[in-house]
Amino acid sequence: MELISGLPEDVARDCLIRVSYQQFPAVASVSKGWKTEIQMPEFRRRRRTTGHAQKILVTVQSRFDSDKRASGLLVKAVSNPVYRLSVFEPETGNWSELPLPPEFSSGLPMFCQIAGVGYDLVVMGGWDPDSWKASNSVLIYDFMSAKWRRGADMPGGPRTFFACASDSDHTVYVAGGHDEEKNALKSAFAYDVARDVWVPMPDMARERDECKAVFRRGKLRVVGGYCTEMQGRFERSAEEFDVTTWQWGPVEEEFLDDAACPRTCVDGGDDAEEGKMYMCRGGDVVALQGNTWRTVAKVPSEIRNVACVGVWEGALLLIGSSGFGEPHMGFVLDLKSGAWSKLVSPDKYSGHVQSGCLLEI
Repeated sequence: MELISGLPEDVARDCLIRVSYQQFPAVASVSKGWKTEIQMPEFRRRRRTTGHAQKILVTVQSRFDSDKRASGLLVKAVSNPVYRLSVFEPETGNWSELPLPPEFSSGLPMFCQIAGVGYDLVVMGGWDPDSWKASNSVLIYDFMSAKWRRGADMPGGPRTFFACASDSDHTVYVAGGHDEEKNALKSAFAYDVARDVWVPMPDMARERDECKAVFRRGKLRVVGGYCTEMQGRFERSAEEFDVTTWQWGPVEEEFLDDAACPRTCVDGGDDAEEGKMYMCRGGDVVALQGNTWRTVAKVPSEIRNVACVGVWEGALLLIGSSGFGEPHMGFVLDLKSGAWSKLVSPDKYSGHVQSGCLLEI
């Protein structure tokens, strides 16, 4: 059966790869042939190679109530945040909101982590908004169907402030964090999203609470964090896991220049040279070039607290605020010219950003 009546198959496929990701559920409902076509790995590969794949930033963001702010109820709104999933499209400047999973219809778990795998968004862990207990739940949003499904729970019991990163195609990696007794962890796991299977990884050399994970070219690097005894005193070291050999390399003792929270560490993007990473350090944006962190720009003066960083195709996106309880705003840095431009975002997308990840759909 023809994909599109009267058109050669290659022309029909060329039409389908141009469809926006927001239309995938509608396309899949047209016919079995269309549904099969857009679910094939070749379809995603063709979208990427032809430049039709869409980059989106998904953030775990609190609802921002401008009325409460105006009426002096800001403190209550900040202390009892309701988190949802916001989506920003860098190419169009459009903002939107994903539906909440049925299990958390009143708001996502605080401190949950998110990662993108193919057409799926994986939401893991966090504090249950009703009981405030740490959760090991896994929920998956499928952009193809615009529906949620429940994944297998994270093994090893509930953990909080863990690092997570994705290879973007099949697997999410989880490492470190702390358990319900606030003991820092050195355990790590790999989650195959399609098979819904968790696989234990070898332990890291050190306990790492509040660490950050970055995946690049077959290797998972876990940065910073602190052990149980240090409680909030971050260290500068990092460890790298090779998924091919299934082994951790030696600890890099002085990976960071400063012993600070590594939450803004991100991969340098597909166009960056081997090993390149970015992060915010104090009032600077710095890049790892070789073994040296070099300043590439100053953080915009309006930003004092950086919440989220993402990099794609020569640009760095930064979201943050001027202070506690203040609206969050975004800026984009042109990595070639060093020039910043401010994002235009509606008030409803100016709430506190807890975490975020970039997806290519």
